[in-house]
Amino acid sequence: MTKTLFDQFPEVSSKQWKQKIQADLKGADYNDTLIWKTSEGIDVKPFYHLDFAEEPLFRDSKTNSNWKICQTIYVQHIDVSNTKVLEALNRGAESIRFIIPSTEISLSELLKNIDLESTTIYIRLLFLNSEYVKSFEKILGKESVKLETDIIGHLCETGNWFQDLSTDHEQLASILKSAPSISINTALYQNAGATMVQQLAYGMAHLNEYFNFLDAKIDKNQKSTIQMVFQVAIGSNYFFEIAKLRALRVLYKTVAQEFDFNTDCLIFAQPTKRNKTIYDYNTNMLRTTTECMSAILGEADIIDNLPYDAIYHKNNEFGDRIARNQLLVLKHESYFDKVSNPADGAYYIEELTNTLAEKGLNLFKDIESNSGFLKMLKEGTIQRKIKEQASKEQESFNNGEITLLGTNKHPNPSDKMNGELELYPFIKTDIRKTLIEPLIGYRLAEKLEQERLKTE
Repeated sequence: MTKTLFDQFPEVSSKQWKQKIQADLKGADYNDTLIWKTSEGIDVKPFYHLDFAEEPLFRDSKTNSNWKICQTIYVQHIDVSNTKVLEALNRGAESIRFIIPSTEISLSELLKNIDLESTTIYIRLLFLNSEYVKSFEKILGKESVKLETDIIGHLCETGNWFQDLSTDHEQLASILKSAPSISINTALYQNAGATMVQQLAYGMAHLNEYFNFLDAKIDKNQKSTIQMVFQVAIGSNYFFEIAKLRALRVLYKTVAQEFDFNTDCLIFAQPTKRNKTIYDYNTNMLRTTTECMSAILGEADIIDNLPYDAIYHKNNEFGDRIARNQLLVLKHESYFDKVSNPADGAYYIEELTNTLAEKGLNLFKDIESNSGFLKMLKEGTIQRKIKEQASKEQESFNNGEITLLGTNKHPNPSDKMNGELELYPFIKTDIRKTLIEPLIGYRLAEKLEQERLKTE
């Protein structure tokens, strides 16, 4: 029998690799020289080998070749938004996400002439109204239309329920009869500065609050029909972000099985705002490209790219077109839709996936043993933990350990932005009474940019 190419070479164990590396270091300490310590508490090794695997390698039946290009549209005027959708779909978008501010918006008018057989629609309501949802039950009951209902995410973002805990949960139960999907917004945690382990754990604890409520409200048949949609923000740590999404699916399946819910979830990914800048703004395109690549390889279902100028310009056709075209290039010119699960078997990513899942699960269990997510939000524990991590990351940026090209490294002194700011790109302080301290997204470059604007 003819030997394969790999059979012609002897196997090399991890021990042999390490001995060779130590010999090449000529006395330098292996751990101090080559081990990279991360904020997630993970020590990254200089090489990975099958010998390292304590758990079976990650496997999932999902393939990443079916991901969809999405575009978000804030609806102010129905006719204008409908025209914009049709143009976006004609130019390469495959999915649309609507943000609807009031009950005056008619969904049937908004979706006019849109082929719901080939287009997935995500709808985020900035209000909670089961009667409004019921009036469009025929539309919202379609498999291709997902309503983003996330009352806990609203609490985290604003500090208040829409009305109160009991009323909001009753409204949620009523809405699910017409629109069987729930959204879990973990992007809130990432943009506020949480580590990946925290994002995973808080996402599961966030989800678990819904499961605990619904477990007593609905029967087993309805459980299988409810679709869970995770909104995820993707940062610049390329391989870690790939592993984060894979770990999210592992954790979701583990928790969903305990409650007999549908074990398949949807992941809606968008680049983070945390590392975006107003100076040397074209660099944002490079950041969002690699972040979208992480989302694709991490097996996100829907990817909604962030326009390079989203933090300081009002929504505009050029920014939307560039953001959409970045995804079109990745899909149709870089062939990111042709290979199924290219990260499978990469020992580094496999170990990161298992490690992040394990650490996320342990932190999730710790939250549940301390009376759960909502109680820890009310006590301010979750907010404090995220703030502590965000402060560490901010200090690393201030010290130059985290680099944002064109901002804290190689800035262009002739770059002027005072006349370009159509939107206020910095954190806003709005003093008002809230039930809990809200989670506030904060960009790393904000303070430096404010100081620079003063001297233009």
